[in-house]
Amino acid sequence: MKLMKSLFLSSAAGLIAMSGAQAADLPLKAKAVEYVKICSLYGAGFYYIPGTDTCIKLGGYIRADMGVNTNSIFGGNTSGAAGAQNRFSNAFTWRSRADLNIDTRTATEYGVVRTYMDTVFTWTSGGYAGSSTGLSTYDAAPAGASGNGAVSGGQIGVYYAFIQFAGFTMGKAASQFSTPWGSYPGNIYDGLVGGGGALTGVNQFTYTAEFGNGVSASVGVQDPSAYYQAGINNLGPNAIAPVAAANNFGYGVNAYGGTTVPDVVGQLRVDQAWGLFQASVAAHNNNPAYYGTDQTTGGPGDKWGWAGQLALQIKNIPTGPGDTINIQGVYTNGATRYNIQDLGPAAGANTIYTGVTGVGYGFAPDAVYGPGGSLQLVSTWGMRGAFNHNWNPYWATSVFGAYASVRYTGAAKNVMCNVTIPVALGPNVTTCNPDYNIGQIGANLRWTPVKNLTFTTEGVYTMLDQKYAGTANLVANPAIGKPGGVYALKDQDIWTVMFRAQRTW
Repeated sequence: MKLMKSLFLSSAAGLIAMSGAQAADLPLKAKAVEYVKICSLYGAGFYYIPGTDTCIKLGGYIRADMGVNTNSIFGGNTSGAAGAQNRFSNAFTWRSRADLNIDTRTATEYGVVRTYMDTVFTWTSGGYAGSSTGLSTYDAAPAGASGNGAVSGGQIGVYYAFIQFAGFTMGKAASQFSTPWGSYPGNIYDGLVGGGGALTGVNQFTYTAEFGNGVSASVGVQDPSAYYQAGINNLGPNAIAPVAAANNFGYGVNAYGGTTVPDVVGQLRVDQAWGLFQASVAAHNNNPAYYGTDQTTGGPGDKWGWAGQLALQIKNIPTGPGDTINIQGVYTNGATRYNIQDLGPAAGANTIYTGVTGVGYGFAPDAVYGPGGSLQLVSTWGMRGAFNHNWNPYWATSVFGAYASVRYTGAAKNVMCNVTIPVALGPNVTTCNPDYNIGQIGANLRWTPVKNLTFTTEGVYTMLDQKYAGTANLVANPAIGKPGGVYALKDQDIWTVMFRAQRTW
């Protein structure tokens, strides 16, 4: 019996040992790999890039726009076929846009290293241009149809592409002169005057210091060539040749020289629970070309212009949660684009017609110069603001307005009103004064039925208060269907309505 018991226990022990050996040879179940790990350091939407300590966030939007009574999205009918206000002016213009932005951040011993990219893919409809034979052709890229820098038709655009490290911002980013709302205090209309723009980014090298309690200051340099050169107009003999006179109405032809010095920009900002206060300054170098066609003719010396801006945002107002008031004022001398921003209605050669009987002018260069004369800087001042109200979580409204005034020096007016403008417009200009004012007012209604999907309707009215009197004898302009003849010089007004659907993700 003892022998049988010993054999049984020995066999059991052997089986257990063999089972243990076989189990040891079986592969163990691998631990699940965490391919995507949430990064909570920088807010919602960030994830760690697998295998790194860098966090990334993807964002963007899809947008569909339709502008009524405009040849651009969303600018006023102020020049070219749009300003003609006849059958060559579009009754509406369409645009579709896809935006993609990528934000990466990495914690280092020097602080956070951040890179940011924002790119857009845009399709905009065009318009028609006429000819002296009575025919017309489709123009896929009519003047002024760009809207935020995207040419009519299909195009890829780069809004932002910058690196931030140890307080420095390097690359294409929003100008430090601009407010957080840029040229949009409460609107989607691109063309408000009265302050800085270029929210689609300007190349810069900037340092920002944080002092605590919401106080910060920035100083840096930025590239003026794309967004901040409104023009230096040469009023010399070449500017009043018949073709130039017909096209530019005696205001001269642009004669900027090369970009020799970047703009110097500074900002002081205070962010608090009640809102923010911001003061911005900019210095802009005006480097003209020559009096004539080449360097042997000489030219005026360069001059520095400047701009200053104050801005205020008020939050937590009694009208409701989330309501804000945004307001800003600006003065410029030889730095016009810091007021009449690059998408504004007077940012270039702008002429507004009324039917076939009237015409008004609004040109806003940085400076002008006549034969043998010095550079004459153009001065401007302006303001813009908005009240933004939330009716409930689904409906919101903004009411906004803007105003700007453009003034030429006495020396500039002397050349323009005694030489170039009489040649271009004829002898029946009884009052010659290139100064003007421009006012804008508008409102919108926004519906957000679900989170990040918004439908907007917005209307804008623009008034040009020009200072001429009498009549202009203009040559024919077949490209926009304008006959040659006598036009009354008078104030002008235009209106535009915009519709937008946007899904942000």
